[in-house]
Amino acid sequence: MRHIPNALCILRMLLVVPIAWLLNAGEYKLTLWVFAFAGFTDGLDGFLAKRCGWMSELGKVLDPLADKILLVSVFIILAVLDIVPAWLAATAVLRDVTITAGAISYNALYGYPHGNPTVISKINTLCQIAYLLLAVAAKAGEWCPEVALMILGALVFVTTVVSGIDYVVVWSRKALEASRQQRGLTG
Repeated sequence: MRHIPNALCILRMLLVVPIAWLLNAGEYKLTLWVFAFAGFTDGLDGFLAKRCGWMSELGKVLDPLADKILLVSVFIILAVLDIVPAWLAATAVLRDVTITAGAISYNALYGYPHGNPTVISKINTLCQIAYLLLAVAAKAGEWCPEVALMILGALVFVTTVVSGIDYVVVWSRKALEASRQQRGLTG
């Protein structure tokens, strides 16, 4: 039972393939359901991990990886299909590439970056999922006021930039401190 959160993360990653296929096929209503389910698994795996004490080191890697794979993939596909603005997709992708590159660099230089997602990062993920769902719903012909899509898009942009800057500042400080500790121990 304790592996259910990890299984949900893996399922979320695997759902990228049918979501991409459905979007490419123009099956927006079905995409909406599959993507909504993928978004639901994000909340469910976190809830189960915390509520039931099923947290694991693997889960700490799988959860953000699953989020990044899902959201970056959907942003890119929707930008290519001209459903979301390319500049907004680029902002989301750049944030995740920056965070991933930073984590890889930190790991190579100082060891595993034991970190937790920040509140602004969690808000950003929620906003991105909601925005992408709304964008697909609008394309599917479901009710979607244009102003809501615009406001949510602006919120995605702001939370993406703020959370990206937050990660860079926090992890730059941690890297500086780790560097000082390394020099103090070796020099």
